[in-house]
Amino acid sequence: MSLNRSEKQAVIEEVTSLAASAQTLVMAEYRGITVADMTKLRSQAREKGVTLSVLKNTLARRAVIGTAFEVLSDQMTGPLIYGFSVDAVSAAKVVSDFAKTNDKLVIRAGAFGGKALDINGIKQLANIPSREVLLAQVCGLLMSPMSRTAVVLNALMAKRVAEQAPVAEEVSAAPAAPEAPEAPAAEATVA
Repeated sequence: MSLNRSEKQAVIEEVTSLAASAQTLVMAEYRGITVADMTKLRSQAREKGVTLSVLKNTLARRAVIGTAFEVLSDQMTGPLIYGFSVDAVSAAKVVSDFAKTNDKLVIRAGAFGGKALDINGIKQLANIPSREVLLAQVCGLLMSPMSRTAVVLNALMAKRVAEQAPVAEEVSAAPAAPEAPEAPAAEATVA
C-alpha cells in the first residue's frame, strides 16, 4: 500500500523524534518470520521499553539524517525491522535474545553513540548488564568498605570480650575474702 506525501512526512517526523530520543538503534532482517513470532518479539520489546518499527528504508534514511544513526544509512536495505531504545542496552538485548531462539531474525547492524556497530558489537552491547543490575553493583561496591569496617570492629569487640572473660570468671569464682573481725568498740569512761 502506497503512502501519500503527508503520510510519508508523518512517518519521517515520528521516526526522527524516536531517533532524537534514542541512544541505540538495532536493525534486523525479518525475512520468513511468522506473524506469531513477530507479535512475540513486539511484546518482549514493549516490556523492555524498545520501539520496534517496520519502515520503508527510504523513509528511514530520510528520518535519520542529522541524527547519531545517520552512519547506518548505507545499510538500510532489504526487509528490516528497526529497534530504537532510550536505554543503551535494551534494543540490542531484545533483538539479540530473540535472534538466539529464532533463526529467521538476522541482526544486520546497529548504532550507539554515533558509531556503527556490526553483529559482534550488538552482541557485546546486549551482554552488558541492565541499568538496575549495574546500579546494584555500584551500591554493593560503595557499601563494601562500610560493611568491612563493621565486621572488623565487631571482631575487635569479640576479641576484647574473649580476653576479659577469663578475668571475669576468676573474679566470680574466687572465694570471697574473709571479712575482718570487727574491732571491739571502745568503752567510754566516765570521769
